[in-house]
This record gives sequence, structure tokens and C-alpha cells, in this order.
Amino acid sequence: MKKIIIGMSGASGAIYGIRLLEALKAIEGVETHLILSPSAGRTVAEETDYKLEYVRSLADVVYPHGDIGAAVASGSFRTAGMIVAPCSIKSLSGIVQSYNDNLLTRAADVCLKERRPLILMIRETPLHLGHLELLAQAARYGAVLLPPVPAFYNRPQTLDDIVNHSVGKALDQLHIDHNLFRRWKEAG
Repeated sequence: MKKIIIGMSGASGAIYGIRLLEALKAIEGVETHLILSPSAGRTVAEETDYKLEYVRSLADVVYPHGDIGAAVASGSFRTAGMIVAPCSIKSLSGIVQSYNDNLLTRAADVCLKERRPLILMIRETPLHLGHLELLAQAARYGAVLLPPVPAFYNRPQTLDDIVNHSVGKALDQLHIDHNLFRRWKEAG
């Protein structure tokens, strides 16, 4: 069983975390471990028509944001990696500074220290120098920076097409097969 941690911060773009959970639920052999920040709950309510209960139901295991003693807070809990979608600058800052006052930043820190993939779907624009320096530090520490930037070579027709492309790119980082988008030069 491939265990994947999904962290959802309060940044705009809750649909990325939701779509990740939906896609992973449909893939056999994957177990999802979800950490929702309190602000993520608000963002889900403000940006989508989904209920928080639905989002939680998509995960195999849901942890309280404040439970820094949860299984995913330990390096002895083996995972295939973690995706933070969306990742706020606040969460990025906590991760980079190893400020582990909540489970999302602690689990991300564990992935970095154990050399496991950590994919950060940063949601902020424009970026000032402080943001860029945090992003550079995260990259130096081993995180993959994957802001949800739309691609147009696959000719997206809907907002779902754009969301699916970014989610698929995140899943590619964990070597998880999916059919969320048409790849470059792939027959349509």
C-alpha cells in the first residue's frame, strides 16, 4: 500500500487538494492521510460547493491539525511522500523554518528530513523577495515547488481541465499513474 499525505492549507485553491483526494481515492493501492488546517476548512466553504465532511470522507485517515503526536509526525511512519495543496506562504514559511507548531508543517518537515518527496503547490501571486527566498530555501532543502500553473498545449476546455492538469503534475512527482490530462504529443 502506497501511503500519501495530503496537506491542505488555507490558501486559495482548495479545489487542488479536493481533486487530489478524489483522484487518489480512485487509484487502487493508495492510502491517503489528510491534514486540513483550520483555514483550509474556511477556504473549502468559501471557494467550493463541497462540504467539509465530503472532503474528509475522501481520505482514508484524517488527522487533527493540532495533533503533532499523530503517526505522520514521525519518521518511522513510512510514506511515499506528501503533497501540500494548496500551500500558503504561511505554511511554506513554517516548513522552511522548521516551525513545527502544527501537524501539517511537522509532517512536511519529516518528509524533508527523511528525504521523502514533498510537493508544495504554492498559491500566491505576485511574489515579493521574501516569498522568493523562502521558495529557494524550500528547493535547497529538497522540496518540489509545483505552483498550479495552467498549461495550454492540451487545449483545456473547462476549469476542471486546468485543475486536473496541475493535480496530474503533482501525482507525476510521486510516480502515480493517472489519466487526468493529455500529455504533450500524446494522441487525443
